[in-house]
Amino acid sequence: MAIVGVDHVQLAAPAGSEQQTRAFYGGLLGLEELAKPEPLRARGGAWFRCGSQQLHIGVADPFVPARKAHPGLLVAAGQLEALAERLEAGGAEVDWDSSLHPLKRFFTHDPWGNRIELVEDPPRAGSDG
Repeated sequence: MAIVGVDHVQLAAPAGSEQQTRAFYGGLLGLEELAKPEPLRARGGAWFRCGSQQLHIGVADPFVPARKAHPGLLVAAGQLEALAERLEAGGAEVDWDSSLHPLKRFFTHDPWGNRIELVEDPPRAGSDG
């Protein structure tokens, strides 16, 4: 198969929202910001590292939040509750999934209403966790 993985996922944000973008994705979620290539910087937005993938926040005008489509971000085992507490302390709503889904997870929204799923990385067979 030609496709070998996901390089990045992009979400939209309103023009002029870079400060809020950095506060939410960099501050509350704790993602490392990446330098955008020089030719793309004038477009606004910001890029972040998510493990070996990237999450790009691009400017859309007009802006419409993604209420259903969403990235599912993997959280290190044992860190999901602490992340939920940090998000709530920062003013973000946390909606724990009470379904029979096999993974522990919750949903939140960025400052503009884009849906984000946070999923706990399950312990691997043979690991100490």
